[in-house]
Amino acid sequence: MTFLTKEKFLSAKWFKAVILILTGTFIMAAGFVFFISPYKMAPGGVYGIAIVLHHLLGFPTGITALAIDIPLTLIGIKILGPRFGWKTVLGFVSLAIFVDLLSLWWGDAPLVENDALLSAIFGGVLVGVGLGLVFKSKATSGGSDIIAMILAKYTKLPIGQLLIYVDSAIVLVGLIAFGDWKIPLYSWIVIYITGHVIDLIVEGVNYDKSLFIISDKYEEIRSKILDDLKRGGTFISGKGMYGNEERSIIFTVVSRRELAMLKDFIKEIDPNAFLTVIDTREILGKGFKSLKDEN
Repeated sequence: MTFLTKEKFLSAKWFKAVILILTGTFIMAAGFVFFISPYKMAPGGVYGIAIVLHHLLGFPTGITALAIDIPLTLIGIKILGPRFGWKTVLGFVSLAIFVDLLSLWWGDAPLVENDALLSAIFGGVLVGVGLGLVFKSKATSGGSDIIAMILAKYTKLPIGQLLIYVDSAIVLVGLIAFGDWKIPLYSWIVIYITGHVIDLIVEGVNYDKSLFIISDKYEEIRSKILDDLKRGGTFISGKGMYGNEERSIIFTVVSRRELAMLKDFIKEIDPNAFLTVIDTREILGKGFKSLKDEN
């Protein structure tokens, strides 16, 4: 299994990856320096630890995080193999530099004074946007991700579940260090928002809906989808569990506006139809975003 992506040096893809990483890490650094660190939030990861050490011992946040990231990456390579390429290294090195440069210029004062909640929200958004851009470059964030990967190898637990455990443990370190219950609560807000924003950046915002339709009027519904909505679909053969009768199931994807139109049409011709409506994260293929445009 290949873990490393290979971009030709100085090629268009190479420059795109570098720009995404540097832009992403700068945005992340702004989130940490202006919103998260001033309120001593420790939202998991290496920077959660670095922020705690910064406020307790005065260590520079970026250099501290780098001092943790480098050995973690070397240990990860030794245990897991070459999963961490130059882009991951560029990511955690540039993030450390940006964090310390912004801290040197700005200091420890919050951008929004006396409002930890607003700072947690905006800090989570900025870190999520930055990490999303790093992930789009096919790099990883390093840090606690590596710890979770190592634990997954020996425990066989899912990496996502282990990452939650690791980050939660780091959040609790902030509670122990500062003795303030509000700090871990705000930190968990940052983690929650960061995760959702990463999904939006990586997968995009999509309001389309997937539909499974079971109806005796499937031919009329087919005509509505093809001729009126100008959408496609697929017939899936099925069998009813109760009566064991053969059924034709329609699978299609439509916009929210088209969904409203289709529901009204089905309600009119077959009030007993069965519809399942599913939110979609991303749709690739004819009529939507082309696979050729996918990075």
